[in-house]
Amino acid sequence: MMIDESQVFHARVLVVDDQPANVALLEQMLRDAGYDNVTSTMNPQEVCALHRKNPYDLILLDLQMPGMDGFQVMEALKTNSRDAYLPVLVITAQPGHKLRALRAGARDFISKPFDLVEVKTRIRNALEVRLLYKRLEQHNQALEQAVQERTAELRESEARYRSLTELASDWYWEQDEHGTFTKVSGPVLEMLGLQVGALAAGSVPISSPGWNEAERAVLQAAIAAREAFLDFVFTRVNADGSEQKFQVSGEPMFGPACQFLGYRGIGLEITRKP
Repeated sequence: MMIDESQVFHARVLVVDDQPANVALLEQMLRDAGYDNVTSTMNPQEVCALHRKNPYDLILLDLQMPGMDGFQVMEALKTNSRDAYLPVLVITAQPGHKLRALRAGARDFISKPFDLVEVKTRIRNALEVRLLYKRLEQHNQALEQAVQERTAELRESEARYRSLTELASDWYWEQDEHGTFTKVSGPVLEMLGLQVGALAAGSVPISSPGWNEAERAVLQAAIAAREAFLDFVFTRVNADGSEQKFQVSGEPMFGPACQFLGYRGIGLEITRKP
């Protein structure tokens, strides 16, 4: 992932120092190096408001300032909920402050008195890291948006699928990997003569008395082999001697890791009416 040269030189840079000479030196050095989006302030209390208004790619921050030092500025910048990244490169003449500044969240430091070659190198490196971070963040946001849109499409598609299957059949059903019914829509309970408690316990409809055991064995074999079945017909003889016929279709469901999740399908009664 490469950063275009023009992006680096057009990055937003803010210089924060209470010494006019230091501000003038850094601004001139940056402009001479090709940076064309540089601003400055000598009031540290303005930094947070400026950063909220103009999200900076890099803030060159002096640590020793009256009223509000650089450490306090960094703590205040951390309250900016729009940006979890703290784009700060501190300026200090105190060697002991460098480690403290890095622990406080600064990305790097510039030592006083300035070594202009070192300053330009550290600024360039800090900006490249910042711009790469922004690009990664934008990529992640785009990916998250795509996932949300795809998830919404899948949910809408599933809703349409269920609606159509309910229109084309008497009932829609789903079972988990243990054969327990997890979803049932339509008058299947009344048609098959099941009780809600029995359904919740995971009983298979055609295991009740009156069902054709040979048909039941064929269907069970298909399910055990994780095979789909289409328009499978099974029959039941009622207590009064009448016969009912049902037609069911189902397909196995598998997860992302190819693990078996259960079955789903549709069914309808096809008993010939007198």
